[in-house]
Amino acid sequence: MKTLKRIFIGLALILVLLLIIAAFISGDCKYEKSITINAPTEKVWQNTSTLKAMDVWSPWNDLDPNMKKEWSGVTGNPGEKVCWESKNENAGKGCQEVKKVDAANKRIDTEIKFLTPYESEANAYVTVTPEGNGSKATWGFTSKIPYPFTIMKLFMNMEDAIGKDYQKGLSKLKSVSEKQ
Repeated sequence: MKTLKRIFIGLALILVLLLIIAAFISGDCKYEKSITINAPTEKVWQNTSTLKAMDVWSPWNDLDPNMKKEWSGVTGNPGEKVCWESKNENAGKGCQEVKKVDAANKRIDTEIKFLTPYESEANAYVTVTPEGNGSKATWGFTSKIPYPFTIMKLFMNMEDAIGKDYQKGLSKLKSVSEKQ
């Protein structure tokens, strides 16, 4: 019984220590990736300024070509929304809605709500800026990890987690924009 009690106390102390450490870790999460595209800014903007345009180069469409999607709102305006549902748990279920479109500065901001495989929210954005004779597209997101899950940031590498998906999407954007 003494050994079992010591094990229980040891596990409780480890849990308390992890909770204390988690309290000192910021829940803020940000990730972005950029690509240079040999196309005019306006052309690249046409491929990023609406959810329907972004759907053409979304890397997650490849996970489930039969993914169910429902579109609503006015294309290219705040309120444009797409909700998806997939039998592939990696694609999951959720909605993305346009919150702001800044055509002058070539920036679109959206809100994403994932329902499965786990519930979470993020604010995503795409910007397009002139670079040399072409353009630079930057795709990113910000999110908040709730306490005590902030401890995961110690073991999480965003580049490993989603870097390949973002690179695949940006490469598709580059290809679509340069072909037009």
